[in-house]
Amino acid sequence: MSDITIDYKAVDQVTIIVKIITLNVNGIRSAQRKGLFQWMQQQAADIVCIQELKAWSDQLDAEVLSPRGYIGFFNTAEKKGYSGVALYTRKKPDRVYDSLGWHHADTEGRFLQADFGKLSVISIYLPSGSSGPERQAIKFDFMKRFMPLLEKFRRQKRHYILCGDWNIAHKEIDLKNWRGNRKNSGFLPEERAWLDDLFGRVGMVDAFRVVNQEENEYTWWSNRGQSWAKNVGWRIDYQIISPALKDKVRSVDIYKQQRFSDHAPLIMEYDIPL
Repeated sequence: MSDITIDYKAVDQVTIIVKIITLNVNGIRSAQRKGLFQWMQQQAADIVCIQELKAWSDQLDAEVLSPRGYIGFFNTAEKKGYSGVALYTRKKPDRVYDSLGWHHADTEGRFLQADFGKLSVISIYLPSGSSGPERQAIKFDFMKRFMPLLEKFRRQKRHYILCGDWNIAHKEIDLKNWRGNRKNSGFLPEERAWLDDLFGRVGMVDAFRVVNQEENEYTWWSNRGQSWAKNVGWRIDYQIISPALKDKVRSVDIYKQQRFSDHAPLIMEYDIPL
């Protein structure tokens, strides 16, 4: 199994560490110009999930389509320069799926699933409702339709890691100015309650919070004002996992040494086979 770190903790025990990165690039070609793919090579992750491509596959060059050492899969939006997700993997998946079965998901390129044995890794990009009531209604519809599938994931014997931009900050700790955003998309009571349901009744797990309970841990910063410099951000990018994987989370890092977009890469390591 190439490019997977093997850590010999004991003479008779081998731990396989799988490294997974998720990042909303806010335009894959822009992120490419900022050095994303050179950084990817240095990170040597096993799987990289990308959201908000803002490009069709025929607009991308070889470095983006087939980075050295990776197989790339893409689900682009019908609308030019909009949405879209990708998934890069060092190991060839058993299967890849790109359809959720409803219009606003499938025409906007918001879902990509790769299966490896009993593990499924998904690049997911939930709609934003910040542009107005019409898009917020689409976001709520997506959430309503997506929840039964998440419940199905929870019931199955497969393990799931859903990586991406969920466009919701779950708790007050997950954004800087929570008081002023209680009526804004991304921190609406209905959105937060939906995540409460996902992490509560359904039983899926916010992998980040398994190993990091600290404040001021964000993955997105507005381009307005001095949000980045002052760390006035939101944690809206997640790796959400099946409960059976909770004890397999080994580390987490929000990478902020370089900026590839208005989001930061979320890097996690798991003690799981791939």
